[in-house]
Amino acid sequence: MKTLRTLLAALACISCIGAGAVHAADESEDIVLTGDAKCTSCHDEADAPGVLHIGRTKHGTRADGRTPTCTDCHGASEAHLNHKGSDKPPKPDRTFDKQTQTAVESRNEACLNCHEADSERHLWQGSIHETSGLACSSCHQTHTDNDKVRDKRAQPEVCFACHKSQRAQVEKPSHHPIPEGKMACSDCHNPHGSFGPKLLAKRSTNDTCFTCHAEKRGPFVHNHAPVVEDCANCHNPHGTVADSMLKTRPPFLCQQCHDAANHLAQVPGVAGVVDPNGLASGAPNLGILTNGNNPLTAGRNTMNSIGETQGRACLNCHTQIHGSNNPANSSRAARFWH
Repeated sequence: MKTLRTLLAALACISCIGAGAVHAADESEDIVLTGDAKCTSCHDEADAPGVLHIGRTKHGTRADGRTPTCTDCHGASEAHLNHKGSDKPPKPDRTFDKQTQTAVESRNEACLNCHEADSERHLWQGSIHETSGLACSSCHQTHTDNDKVRDKRAQPEVCFACHKSQRAQVEKPSHHPIPEGKMACSDCHNPHGSFGPKLLAKRSTNDTCFTCHAEKRGPFVHNHAPVVEDCANCHNPHGTVADSMLKTRPPFLCQQCHDAANHLAQVPGVAGVVDPNGLASGAPNLGILTNGNNPLTAGRNTMNSIGETQGRACLNCHTQIHGSNNPANSSRAARFWH
């Protein structure tokens, strides 16, 4: 009996030692990332920065061999790791928070070591955001699964922090459905750099617009020259107070190029009467305001002006303003301002 008791006591002691060894092994094991045990021994789930939340993101996927370790991004940080005592430890070699003292180039290097080869980011070097001193961490959040710039509804707020005039334009009555969350800035722009102007996703404004508005692409038998040149000649894509995001409403927009005095149509008038502009009554003067002191022409021209500025104005007749395959009228009159 005594021998049995001694054996049981020995087994109990061994089991305790084994449990302690297992517990010690658990403490030294990686919790989220390969090689992160040195960090997670202090930074646990209750840590204020929430560093373990990276496990909810692609940067915390252990099954992916490309997943970086803590030190891949933050550096070896020996002074931070070896700190002893109750006072605040020194910062890691590379930090990304808003109070960071790490240079922008160093922060971006940590990201571009993996992401520069990506087709969406290979034009980052030399882009307007890069030359303006912007860091990846200025827009992106790494240790959270709710990175705002990857959320279509939240992304515009990140962009509008700098692009304040575009924020005001988007709030105008005629706008793309950005406030409604159906579009985001990145649907048209590539913030990491592009071959096109203004960081557009395509090589030109028109190619970017035609991604959605394919019916405006053409080619048509009769192309509208401003449309072929640049959609932004007539539209402000961020928003305006005129319909269809036009910079101003017709006929005023159209008459920036088209001379109303040489309109192809003729307006009925009083035969033989010459108005103060030198045009005979019945001449092609649609939309021209004349001297109201002439009782024979004032009423007619006022009606012409009203007709041009009501309803859809020029678009009452010219419905295919982006281009048409319909026959075009010919005229010897000059159709544009010179």
